[in-house]
Amino acid sequence: MRMLEHLKNIKRHVRGLSLLPLFLFALLLLDISCSSIDCPVQNVVATVYALKKSDGTADTLKNASLTVTTRRKNGTDTIILDNVTDISRFQLPIGYSNPEDTLLFSIKKDTETYADTVYIKKENMPHFESVDCNISYFHTISDIRLGSHHAIESISINKSEVNYDLSTEHLHIVFKTTFE
Repeated sequence: MRMLEHLKNIKRHVRGLSLLPLFLFALLLLDISCSSIDCPVQNVVATVYALKKSDGTADTLKNASLTVTTRRKNGTDTIILDNVTDISRFQLPIGYSNPEDTLLFSIKKDTETYADTVYIKKENMPHFESVDCNISYFHTISDIRLGSHHAIESISINKSEVNYDLSTEHLHIVFKTTFE
């Protein structure tokens, strides 16, 4: 009787061993499927501004400092670029809740401050990489206009599609010669 129980135990162990490769294979598949999330590492969506001269060549804001503010949904202003000097290119976040962003560019030279309001009209498009990743918003800039021309001579769209590519200049700004 004891021998019969011992044989049954051996049979159970052998049957368990035949399921072991199947179990390990299933575990491997589960591990591979859960670790292959394709979320982008650098998922910053921002508008890149480049300073240009009237002839289209690169420019640098010298002898002046630039501050850019915008209005939050709750009505308060927030600084998104603070008192930078000697720059030729910068990036700013772009909003995804409104069809138009309003930015106030303030340029301080010596003791004078010059301010221009820039309106950026855009289409906001949700962008999904995977259900495991956070949603991003890509944008298409459709129009840009100045509310005044105190410091900025002109602003134009260079590339309207705004996505993860931060190497592309989206907007070109020409400051008045006073700030060269």
